Amino acid sequence: MIEFTIPGEPVSQGRPRAGKIQRGPKSGKTVLYDPKESKDYKRYVSIIARQHAPKIPLEGPLSMRIEIYRNIPKSTTKKDRALISEGIKRPITKPDNTNYAKGIEDALNGIIYKDDSQIVDLQIQKYYSDDPRVEVRVQEIDVFGEVGIS
Repeated sequence: MIEFTIPGEPVSQGRPRAGKIQRGPKSGKTVLYDPKESKDYKRYVSIIARQHAPKIPLEGPLSMRIEIYRNIPKSTTKKDRALISEGIKRPITKPDNTNYAKGIEDALNGIIYKDDSQIVDLQIQKYYSDDPRVEVRVQEIDVFGEVGIS
């Protein structure tokens, strides 16, 4: 099993932006690119993941668990803070879980695993916390569908 924490406020994958190539033989061609914030976050996640990477990226089917801990909003009441600390009140606002997961999955390509298409079991959870972060766990799944081979 590979586990690591990405400190700081989580960043969701933004929608791709379109632009035109200005110069050269492909001038005028439309290209798609990641928004700067998404691109920077993927780079940050990649740096952290390299510290926990196996010698050779995993190649089989994988199970992935992502726990997203977002900052508690400043306007949160004492009553709501108590519910948050008990795990009762959780973020139900945008961005959605899959947008967080997509950026993280992409950032781990070629580092933790060969390709994010290997992820056959994905669990994503959002929470509030005074310590914003993302906790990631990746496990290989054996031929019988059991999680736990590493």
